[in-house]
Amino acid sequence: MGSADGHFIQPPTRSSSEPSTPSRHHYELRFYRDWTGSHLTNPLKRFNVTMDESDLELYVTNDISETDVQAVLADCRAQLSAQLLREPDFLESLVPLAPRPDDGPLAARMKAAAQLAGVGPMAAVAGTIAEAVGVYLRQFSPDVIVENGGDLYLTLSTERRVLVYAGDSPLSNRLALNVKPEDTPLGICTSSGRFGHSLSFGKAHAAVILSKNPALADAVATATANRVSTPEDIDAAVAFAAGIPGIKGVIVIQDDRMGLWGELDLKPVKG
Repeated sequence: MGSADGHFIQPPTRSSSEPSTPSRHHYELRFYRDWTGSHLTNPLKRFNVTMDESDLELYVTNDISETDVQAVLADCRAQLSAQLLREPDFLESLVPLAPRPDDGPLAARMKAAAQLAGVGPMAAVAGTIAEAVGVYLRQFSPDVIVENGGDLYLTLSTERRVLVYAGDSPLSNRLALNVKPEDTPLGICTSSGRFGHSLSFGKAHAAVILSKNPALADAVATATANRVSTPEDIDAAVAFAAGIPGIKGVIVIQDDRMGLWGELDLKPVKG
C-alpha cells in the first residue's frame, strides 16, 4: 500500500445544489468527525472554528492561534456579505454570473469556478473558504488539512489517505485516496444527492473531484452530482467533469457502481 501513515475520512457533504448562505445559521451534525482522529496513525493537532453557519475542522502540525484563524474566517465572510449587498443574485443564482469590476477576491474566484462548471457561484463557497483558511495556516504548519462540510484543502509533508464516504452505498468507506506531498496543495471536494440539507438535482451517492483549485473542485462536484440520477448516468457525469480544465481526478459513485478518471491513487480498504 505504500507509506501512507493514516486515514483522513472524506466527509459527507451537502447535497448537490447550492450550499447554505453567508447570513443563515445552519449546523449539521458532523458525525464523521468522530472517525477522523481515530484513523490518523500520525495524528495532527486538531481544532474547530465556527462562525455563523461556517463550521471548519482544522488539522495542523504546530500550535496555531484559534483567534487568528477566526479572524481569517471573519474576513472571508465579510467579503461575501459585501458581495451580496452589491449583487443580491450572487446568493441564489443556480447559473454562472458574469464578473463585475467590483467583485471581491473570493467572489471573483467563485464566479470563475462556477463559470467552468455551469453552476451558481455559491456552489464554490465551501472550497473557496477552505482554501483561504488553508493558505493562511500553511504559513505556520507544514501539514494543513481544512475540512469544510465535505470539502478538503490539503497541504502535506507526508503521504496520507483520504477515505471516500458515499452514504449507504456498499462502496462507502471501501476505498482510500493516497495523497502525496508533491500533489499538494490540493482540493478534494465531494457532493451528494443522498444526504445534506440543500436542494438536490441528482441522486449520486458521491461525486468526488480533485483539483489544485478547491473552488473549482467544489463547483464541479456540485455539477457532476447533479448529473447522476441512475447508475447509467455515471459515465456521462465522469466525462463531463474530466472535460473541465484544471480537474485532476474524478470519482462518481451511485449504488454499487463507480466511475473513475484521472490522477487517482486508490487503494482498497479492508472492512
